[in-house]
Amino acid sequence: MLASATPVAWLEAAVSRQDELLLDHANCEKKAASTALALMFAYPEDRVLCARLARLAREELRHFEQVDKVLQQRAVAPQRMAPGRYAAELRRALRNHEPQRKLDLMLVGALIEARSCERFELLAPLLPQALGTFYADLALSERRHEGLYLQLAHSAAVEAQPDEQPDVVAEQLQQRLHALAQVEAELITRPDTQFRFHSGPPP
Repeated sequence: MLASATPVAWLEAAVSRQDELLLDHANCEKKAASTALALMFAYPEDRVLCARLARLAREELRHFEQVDKVLQQRAVAPQRMAPGRYAAELRRALRNHEPQRKLDLMLVGALIEARSCERFELLAPLLPQALGTFYADLALSERRHEGLYLQLAHSAAVEAQPDEQPDVVAEQLQQRLHALAQVEAELITRPDTQFRFHSGPPP
């Protein structure tokens, strides 16, 4: 689903800046839970979406607690970090009118989870064993979350065009996913002045 792989330069930076990586990772887990809750408020009439994202939000908060435990074990103090460009620039690519915006939100959610999964998988063998095992386990969760958002995106696409043929809906969904994946790929391959879990490589 991703249009490009994480650059090696970002992986090298992540391995050499593990505490910073973990601090932003903790923030990402909170943001993921917050995003799920925000979508529940945005689409309260969609009971299936709300039920599934409620479970996802709880899981993301458990992940935050696990990352925070690792930070405590490393004696890394929590700190406020300025947000990177990734999520904000992805959101600029969203369409503003409904029901297309709902579809785009689900697709962007899937792309973010897919990128997280990819980075956990790539980092796992490069990190100390305990942290690497933890990241390998998290990759499995992120893959499930990616699938959930894709399912919700498909439901949103059908909801937007209830009278359209299923194969046409599926093709349009893939086209939109491809377009958003190109935006996402540009963000994680373009040099970035900030190091974040979802940043591009160092300049």
